[in-house]
Amino acid sequence: GSSELYEHLSLKIAEDEEMLKLSSYAQKGQPVPNLLFGAIHYLLLQGKEHVLKDYYPSIVTSPKEIESSFIPFKDFCQVYRDEIICILESKLVQTNEVRRCAYLYPTFCYIYEKVKKPLALIEIGTSAGLQLLWDKYSYSYGTKEIFGDLNSDVHITSEMRADRPPILFHSAPPVSERIGIDLHINDLTDKEDYLWLMALIWPNHNERRKLFEKSSHFIKATPIKFIEGDGVALISKLSNQIPRDSVLCIFHTHVANQIPLENKKKLLEEIKAIGSDRDVFHLYNNMNDGDLHLDYFIKGKENLKTIGKTDGHGRWFEWKME
Repeated sequence: GSSELYEHLSLKIAEDEEMLKLSSYAQKGQPVPNLLFGAIHYLLLQGKEHVLKDYYPSIVTSPKEIESSFIPFKDFCQVYRDEIICILESKLVQTNEVRRCAYLYPTFCYIYEKVKKPLALIEIGTSAGLQLLWDKYSYSYGTKEIFGDLNSDVHITSEMRADRPPILFHSAPPVSERIGIDLHINDLTDKEDYLWLMALIWPNHNERRKLFEKSSHFIKATPIKFIEGDGVALISKLSNQIPRDSVLCIFHTHVANQIPLENKKKLLEEIKAIGSDRDVFHLYNNMNDGDLHLDYFIKGKENLKTIGKTDGHGRWFEWKME
């Protein structure tokens, strides 16, 4: 129900041995459909000449009927097979879904209300870091009331499903530090990286594209410490570098599905060890289930909270915490 084009193509690919073989070149642990569709979209956005582009609303204003898209899609994959394989073997799915900040905002308000300290942010799987800039955007949740940075060019709307809505500060809580970790950092000033991240946005999702374009401009104006490496391996060392007058906030959204099971367990163990020494909050999903969770340690005491379910693109989210 989110992309008729990708849904139609997915069902066709699932029954086509040649296309499944092509898909198998994706790196281990990667979400294969997203990577394959991203690779093809990337080549089309580069300007590859093929009738397939006429089915992509991100490229043409009046796309052709979806029902006839698979034959040209498969032909495109045959023509550009070597280039597609190269992308599947080298690129990662690193979507910067800016609208997910709609549920980051109330969560960080909740954290600040608990500890009254500036937030030191560490994002695992940061990609280009756009979610680390959540306090630079403005938000509304189905009413005229606006929260966050009222002067921001980026305004995010989302449906909050809550019996008891959270405390929402009109101005964002203070942020003392922003650290983004990823196996590959995407540099938005680099044309290739920028185009790849644009290609990961589904062709009919024009609003997502606009949010990405607008939020990209904030990267130059806001200092972020980017680190290329394994977030699980680095988290303990980084936590020791955060001053005690800030509260440590480790977060990742729709990333843990790409983390091996043993590393997931190790991450939870590392955070528990950190929590025995200082206050720490861990916001995440896709570790054991699809729900959004907030685990935290205050003065050594462990608290495990479930925020609720979220839409993958942040169009809605549940709020079940009190």
